[in-house]
Amino acid sequence: MHLILRLAQTADIPALQALYKSTIELSCINDYTPEQIRVWAASAQNDERWKKRIEGQYFIVAIIAQAIVGFASLENGNYIDMMYVHHNHLRRGIANLLMDALEKKASSHHLKELYSNVSKTAKPFFEKRGFQVVKENWIEIEGVSISNYRMVKER
Repeated sequence: MHLILRLAQTADIPALQALYKSTIELSCINDYTPEQIRVWAASAQNDERWKKRIEGQYFIVAIIAQAIVGFASLENGNYIDMMYVHHNHLRRGIANLLMDALEKKASSHHLKELYSNVSKTAKPFFEKRGFQVVKENWIEIEGVSISNYRMVKER
């Protein structure tokens, strides 16, 4: 597996949206209801939101054979906003490589903690990386409540 990490570009938005949507729909089915998955995955279609993330965050993509197989972003030097890996590429070390890159970038900001709001599906990965649950969050999308976890890693 020859993997390349690079900064995301606005031209990547359609591929990022497709990966985001399919990852939620296929990887989160054991942790969320069909209705929760539907409204969560539908949030992918906001092009302007993706553009702002790519332009305003440290946003990286993982590429194998010219296809984006994962992505992650860091906001304000210590908030992991997004981290998704294509369902066909799970458990191959891609999330670890993305997290390594985010942690390296975060260390340059000299902040005391790294944090994220993490899905039930991603929680075990973040725990293995040294993050601890601070609290359970409930967000509402189109009238549907979805839980995630505020997780923190002391630096």
